[in-house]
Amino acid sequence: MASSPITMMKMKLNNCSPPSTAAAAARFLPLLGPHQIRFRSSVAPLYNPSFPRTIITRPTFSSSSIITAAMANEASVKVIDGKKVAKDVRDEINAEITRMKDSIGVVPGLAVILVGDRKDSATYVRNKKKACETAGIKSYEVCLPENSTEEEVLKYISDFNDDPMVHGILVQLPLPSHMDEEKILHAVCIEKDVDGFHPLNIGQLAMRGREPLFIPCTPKGCIELLHRYNVEIKGKKAVVIGRSNIVGMPAALLLQREDATVSIVHSRTTNPEEITREADIIIAAVGKPNMVRGSWIKPGAVIIDVGINPVEDATNPRGYRLVGDVCYEEAIKVASAITPVPGGVGPMTIAMLLSNTLLSAKRINNFK
Repeated sequence: MASSPITMMKMKLNNCSPPSTAAAAARFLPLLGPHQIRFRSSVAPLYNPSFPRTIITRPTFSSSSIITAAMANEASVKVIDGKKVAKDVRDEINAEITRMKDSIGVVPGLAVILVGDRKDSATYVRNKKKACETAGIKSYEVCLPENSTEEEVLKYISDFNDDPMVHGILVQLPLPSHMDEEKILHAVCIEKDVDGFHPLNIGQLAMRGREPLFIPCTPKGCIELLHRYNVEIKGKKAVVIGRSNIVGMPAALLLQREDATVSIVHSRTTNPEEITREADIIIAAVGKPNMVRGSWIKPGAVIIDVGINPVEDATNPRGYRLVGDVCYEEAIKVASAITPVPGGVGPMTIAMLLSNTLLSAKRINNFK
């Protein structure tokens, strides 16, 4: 079970301070080459062709010119705005829902089941409910006490499975320890599994030539951000850090479907830095603050940071601040594009949940 933010805020922040001048000079030597990522030709590339490149013609060089190049890359890095993209997605969903309501009188419905009183889970459920209201989706909410039985949860799932007004069912995780999470998630009928966690959905996602009914929301949001920012995936080397069923594994499958060459870095990987440094695209979803350093990143790489980690910060009124799995201060000096934390992948997860709910309502009602 994941630790609560109050517990996690006691974690010590890894040193993520800017490197010394000498260290920066060594780190940014690769930037002096003509490396860039290819993007679709129909749009403006993220790579800035005006980026100053220095050609080394002799063994000696000026460290000040290297630092200047590093600063220029930091100024030109594209910050991938998940909040803006999520709003655009919600607006598109709202327009489609209006069209559906006007055409066939159907409004998509999303049911959320929350068990227990975890503050972080309650916050997530509130955010989902608010997003539903904004997009025009009808929200159904069930809040059960911590000591509820599996049978009670399964009864609500069964009722929502049979309810024609409900097109998506979400069981908020984690569940209390006395409950069989797998059994409960499997009880959600696959046609309403808008979280995309049903084994049949994951199985279809893994197989070539098959299409899952739903794609898990966070990985789907990661790929959507790459698409909306016109990042070329086909033929690129991609590294996914983390192999969870919720993010890492399905993210790797999605990248593979986009014809990327995919490597997965996990807790048993012996050379994670070396593997990650080869990537054109990095999706970090491991839950360790600032684990991915600037030295791990290939110049010009695109970074999607899924991690949301509270770390101790005495200067913050809350006593902590949120950071990703990637050391942002170092990464922006090397990457061509990166998601911030917060404000990157987080808003997209909820937007994709709404997208899946709309998709379900259209499919169930045979609405094109």
